[in-house]
Amino acid sequence: METFKLKLNPDKLLANQEIGYNYINGYSFKNRSTKISYASVKDDAGKTIKVPVIKYKIFDEYDDIIHGFSTRKGGVSRAHLSSLNLSFTRGDRTENVMENHRRFGEACGYDYTRLVFSDQVHSTNIYEVTQKDIGKGIINESDIKGIDGLVTNVPGIPLITFYADCVPLYFYDPIKKVVGLAHSGWKGTVEKIGTKMINKMVDNYGSNPSDIICAIGPSICQDCYEISKDVADRFKDMFKPENNKQMMIDKGGDKYQLDLHKACKFNFMEAGVLEEHIAMPDLCTCCNDDLLFSHRKTRGMRGNLAAVIMLKDNA
Repeated sequence: METFKLKLNPDKLLANQEIGYNYINGYSFKNRSTKISYASVKDDAGKTIKVPVIKYKIFDEYDDIIHGFSTRKGGVSRAHLSSLNLSFTRGDRTENVMENHRRFGEACGYDYTRLVFSDQVHSTNIYEVTQKDIGKGIINESDIKGIDGLVTNVPGIPLITFYADCVPLYFYDPIKKVVGLAHSGWKGTVEKIGTKMINKMVDNYGSNPSDIICAIGPSICQDCYEISKDVADRFKDMFKPENNKQMMIDKGGDKYQLDLHKACKFNFMEAGVLEEHIAMPDLCTCCNDDLLFSHRKTRGMRGNLAAVIMLKDNA
């Protein structure tokens, strides 16, 4: 198994995945919100490949969903796309992306040919996925355009959204059996796509916000995310002053460090999600560019990671 080091966010501690996270400076593996599992899949030659999947512990108690977040390990793509690029829009060979999807789907436990893709444009548009959408983006041409959020109550349809620093948002209502994903860059965050997804689940599926379980996926941390004054001003306009104090650091010179993770958490709580039902990320994409794709770290020379969630089809 390939070894790599994880730089934990927000404490920037190094821990080796191979040695089981013994205590390091008072922190241990049990304190993390995520875990990495390895699935054995076969390549075309029958060789066993280990594909890592990042999962959130907050979903462990629920056996009716599948979820995961990819890394850049375990695929077939080359060079700066190496190796598990899951996007058709990064200049990769189509056959490589399809094989990467097959491997990641097998690692997570879903049929990759049933995936439904987002079409991300940094909007707050949310699309309700039904049976007619199965395979759109992966094996069927998609008419899902300008969409950064996907939601469904139909079992057996894996939803997928794509990342390389922006924030993945996971949603699960264990009472009404609804799952969702949202891509939340700074524009989606300041326009509160997380809040809008919760409201969509309430309005369209009868969800109670206090029942909804949320996770904020691996993405760029505050230390790595510098913004300009015009962006900071947007957040100051849209968030409460006490929240802005917690999520922005004024560096002077019209530069700020923004904590998108806290902003997304505030958006969830504004919609009525309980704080104990929100899992925060403990991995930064930019800090861990050997494991995860990062647009900012590589100045755009990268592939795409993916978040997936699905209601199991137990029929």
